[in-house]
Amino acid sequence: MSEYDVLKKVLLCQPQYMAIREIINETQEHFKKEGIHIERALEQHAEFVRILQENNVDVILLPFHKKYPEQVFTRDVGFTLGQTIFVAKMATEVRSGEENILKQWLEDEEISYYNLIEERIEGGDVVIDQNTIYVGLSNRTDEKAVEQLQRLLNNFKIIPIPFKEKYLHLDCIFNIVSPEVALIYKNALTQKEINFFAARYDLIEVSEEEQFQLGTNVLSIGNKRILSLPVNINVNKQLRNRGFQVIEVDITEIIKSGGSFRCCTLPILREA
Repeated sequence: MSEYDVLKKVLLCQPQYMAIREIINETQEHFKKEGIHIERALEQHAEFVRILQENNVDVILLPFHKKYPEQVFTRDVGFTLGQTIFVAKMATEVRSGEENILKQWLEDEEISYYNLIEERIEGGDVVIDQNTIYVGLSNRTDEKAVEQLQRLLNNFKIIPIPFKEKYLHLDCIFNIVSPEVALIYKNALTQKEINFFAARYDLIEVSEEEQFQLGTNVLSIGNKRILSLPVNINVNKQLRNRGFQVIEVDITEIIKSGGSFRCCTLPILREA
């Protein structure tokens, strides 16, 4: 029911075959020549998993496949709302098929799910705050998907959030870390959306540099504990000033492909 309740169970996938094959965001464009150092990415991911387990989070690793270079970003293949896991429809050819691996795991575990095969939607555009669901309108998630969610979820208020498409997903520019506090990169949004969020949250503004380093894409594991990159010094300082415990983990090799902690995690269970 939120982005900040205590995380109990989460799906990840090791970046075994991670590669920048097709440029799909500005971060990848920046690092396309340098590429991704797989051994370093695997070491960083293993440390990320260890930190989660150290904080009593049950980590499930989905099987990786050579044909899916962006499988590490498990957030996009689905999202959990209340008691229901929704399996997303991937928007790009490079990622199409990843959802079948999630479905196979859910079927093996005998967990029921809702298959969103009609409209295009990815989990990185879905940000949850109790009965309010913010859905980013990107080139990965369209208005028809928002309409479909509203039809399916009568008890939730679905609010579409348009933003500049070059930022890929909503969680790359906006994230909620507690009932009162959210992170935001204002340059990606219109004044209308900024005012809307400012009326609801104490907003921590992320700079252009820290947005490029995925400053909004932190992961809350509950009880005001946040996983964040060490390089995002100002974001971490602002969070600490508001009473959060910031757990710094270096996954800078993984963010070369345009996603950070939130992108790499698909929560299955949170407890209030």
